[in-house]
Amino acid sequence: MRVIAGKYKGRRLSTVADLSVRPATDRVKSAIFNTLQTRIDWRTATVLDLYAGSGSVGIEAMSRGAVHATFVEYDRKAFAFLQANIALIKAEADATLVFGSVDQVLQSARQQYGVVFADPPYSLTTLSQLPGKIFASGVIEPDGMLVIEHPTHHEFDPSPLCHAVIEKVYGRTAVTFFQHGNEDSTVSGNV
Repeated sequence: MRVIAGKYKGRRLSTVADLSVRPATDRVKSAIFNTLQTRIDWRTATVLDLYAGSGSVGIEAMSRGAVHATFVEYDRKAFAFLQANIALIKAEADATLVFGSVDQVLQSARQQYGVVFADPPYSLTTLSQLPGKIFASGVIEPDGMLVIEHPTHHEFDPSPLCHAVIEKVYGRTAVTFFQHGNEDSTVSGNV
């Protein structure tokens, strides 16, 4: 696993050896950032990386210029790798690492972010409600985006707080991009 572009390009990141964490592949990560490149001004963006694992997606955002990233991870082994990866790129001053549950962080959050990434376990029983829950917490700026990596053919519960604007499919993995408001304007794309 490596950083694809930006100031940390080529840096190799570490992750747990077992399958308890499923890091975003380079192909999926590249597609996420290609989709965001015309929608997000990284020079002013702050990032929240939920279910961060080793932090590869949030670190990619920092590499492309995000001014700050907050990482949330509950698994002790993954959190240790996250700490090591932030130290590797010497970005401790630009990152906040939170060891804890996503639900607790969302309930107590007071800050807003331009981009929120969520790569939850595919077995998460509340995955269908996740977009509504994240938008309800108030962590996404008015023009911000939520990006969720999930299994293909997964249906999210409708919410008056957000709507899907893009969905891309990569084999068994899909990535859906959400914005504020309730519109039926999902654009799909298979790759």
